[in-house]
Amino acid sequence: MHSYSLLASAKINLYLEIIGARPDGYHNLIMVLQSIDLADQIDLRPSGTEAIYLHCNHPEVPQDESNLAYKAAALIAEKFPDAFAKYGGVNITIDKRIPVGAGLAGGSTNAAAVLVGLNLMWNLKLSQRQLQYLGSLLGSDVPFCIVGGTMLATGRGEYLTPLPAVDNFYVVLGKYRSLSVSTAWAYQTFRHKYLQANVSDDFAPENHKQRAYSEKMVYAIARNQERQIGQLLYNDLERVVLPQYPQVQRLKEEFQDLGCAGMMSGSGPTVFALTKSQQEAQQVLESVKIVIPDPDLDLWVAKFTSSSIRVASSVK
Repeated sequence: MHSYSLLASAKINLYLEIIGARPDGYHNLIMVLQSIDLADQIDLRPSGTEAIYLHCNHPEVPQDESNLAYKAAALIAEKFPDAFAKYGGVNITIDKRIPVGAGLAGGSTNAAAVLVGLNLMWNLKLSQRQLQYLGSLLGSDVPFCIVGGTMLATGRGEYLTPLPAVDNFYVVLGKYRSLSVSTAWAYQTFRHKYLQANVSDDFAPENHKQRAYSEKMVYAIARNQERQIGQLLYNDLERVVLPQYPQVQRLKEEFQDLGCAGMMSGSGPTVFALTKSQQEAQQVLESVKIVIPDPDLDLWVAKFTSSSIRVASSVK
């Protein structure tokens, strides 16, 4: 049986609109999701036992059954007991490069990599659609992370429509190392402030009319209109997160003062800025270091990518 090393890309939100609250506690969303080449490395190898083991080099990442990557392996083992009995358990090693608690789907993309890797290791021959269904049982971002690229996501994020690849942007990302924002808090705060009277039993995304804003973003992406894409960046969760976290607000403003289109990704606290070249991105990064000389602020340069999970190597 082969061992696999996979690269698992982070994602950013180019657009996030909350269009309604749902009785199950989730929310109906319209999102445009984009993979970037900032990626964790996930190594999978047979454990030689019937157990699942997980190791990670980041002290804040849980290394037990609560980790989403562990849950992905347990789900595969549960759904395919014959393969589990034949091949046995797995050692999962995560080399964490995506910042933790950053709104970049780091946990979800790790889970996606485990699903893709075990599909290969155990010769399950599952289709991409089948893997996405399994991913939807783990979390709203996992189905996107199976495929990656540029996608329109609706429902709670599990209904995906591919969009033309937008791979000509570089992105500068900034996150305060000691700062994290609870995704549950961000959504629940938004619900209480803006959606209390708008709870629907109808989950079907086709029954929700997209507002003109999302249609304009999709139109701009379809025609690769770089300037318009930057102008149409939108995230409803900024309405609750930015007032509560002034450092995030300031970071966004500094990116904008440098002439970049900038926005918070997901529930934050990562803020990103779009640039057209790696050189420009590096210049923006260095400029932010000067105006915000805070050792707690981490900055990265990444590029848009048309895929999410990639096999780096395999060894028999």
